Amino acid sequence: MPPMTQTPAVAPEIIAFYSEGYDEATRLTSSADGVLELVRTQELLRRHLPPAPARVLDVGGGPGVHARWLADDGYDVRLVDPVPRHVEAARRAGCRAEIGDARRLTADDHSQDVVLLLGPLYHLLEQDDRLQALAEARRVLKPGGLLAAAAISRYASLFEHTATTWLDRAPVRDAVADILATGRHEPGRKGFTAAYFHTAHGLAEEVERAGFREVDVCGVEGPTWGLLRAVEQHTAEGIADSPMFRAALAAARLADSHPELIAAGSHLLAVARS
Repeated sequence: MPPMTQTPAVAPEIIAFYSEGYDEATRLTSSADGVLELVRTQELLRRHLPPAPARVLDVGGGPGVHARWLADDGYDVRLVDPVPRHVEAARRAGCRAEIGDARRLTADDHSQDVVLLLGPLYHLLEQDDRLQALAEARRVLKPGGLLAAAAISRYASLFEHTATTWLDRAPVRDAVADILATGRHEPGRKGFTAAYFHTAHGLAEEVERAGFREVDVCGVEGPTWGLLRAVEQHTAEGIADSPMFRAALAAARLADSHPELIAAGSHLLAVARS
């Protein structure tokens, strides 16, 4: 059964960010690098998922972007998210969804074949909280079950703000310098909400500390996602269906076998076994 320890509330800034303007429902479909993230996440998950109809707990699943295609693939999916707006959107889209916190899940011990943490580790700035979320995932997984945990790359903001040219602005440059030094985007800073940015080694280390085995960290978007962002940012045309997009996707696939290129992606994905 779930532990009875008190769980800290999700930071109000994070709830407000996703409730009052930022549209997570369109993030993976409204830009070329978002589509690249979606396509690659699907590829990487399908590479490791057990056959349907395995039970999948989508923790921090937002408005259900991943839950929907997993359900279409035949999986038994349940979504948990701390943002009421996301849970309402997921339910409207036909997902089984509930409000909850990654650090204290309501699922029973050893009840899930797969746990997805495709968002919670971004927004838990303290390592103890991230380890608690990973420990909860391990608690609810069946022996040998699959964990897939996403993280934002430590270097993503450097590539992104070069592409947007915002790195030329002193406040943005200072924020990026802080992220490179500490991994933290502190609460109250504009442009994003409170967040932690991982290195590939740091992500693997945390997953291993939580007791998982067979840990493997992959790059998601590959080394050329910033080029897509730059071209789309500075032209009037979308490029999500273009030769350049197809080349960036090919680059991401080629980079899979070159661990030194993991850091160049915007997101990391750790897969492991309980």
